[in-house]
Amino acid sequence: MKTREEAQALLQEYTKSESLLRHAYAVEAACRAYARKFGEDEEKWGITGLLHDFDYEMYPSPEDHTIVGARILKEQGYDDDVIYAIRSHVDRADLVRETPLSRVVFACDEISGFVMAVAMVRPSRNLADVEVKSVKKKLKDKAFARGVNREDIYKGAEELGVSLEDHIAFVIDALANVAPVLGLDGSEDS
Repeated sequence: MKTREEAQALLQEYTKSESLLRHAYAVEAACRAYARKFGEDEEKWGITGLLHDFDYEMYPSPEDHTIVGARILKEQGYDDDVIYAIRSHVDRADLVRETPLSRVVFACDEISGFVMAVAMVRPSRNLADVEVKSVKKKLKDKAFARGVNREDIYKGAEELGVSLEDHIAFVIDALANVAPVLGLDGSEDS
């Protein structure tokens, strides 16, 4: 298994955008939290979350995203289950999310970005101030965070077998633990 340091170096080799890096750190945090909850390998799940979109900035087209990344990950010696979870986090890959890891990566992707967007529009810019009801309200506002696929958020919670409310609360808590890294701790530097 690769180390987090190796995974982060690969992420930073392919991803330069600060917002995409923060998204990767957010999904990593959520995946790590779910690994702890389910008694799974936290390092493996965290690395999978960290790398889930590592190829997106260079290969954003539907024909390339996750496909090019999967080849790179295979060449680098990443485990097949990590590669499969990354490949299956996009529905257009037509891969069944049959493992807990693949379901968690999918479920944490869109909701992590959405929770971050909700925190960013709060006057405090602090994840600690984000509430489940605020996230649910913003989900109904189609103009807010337009790029976030709401259907994937609902489907992710369903595939995990948890209520949307519980999933949102869990992700808020997971991201709050890394709020300074995400620039969402209310500090002046955020």
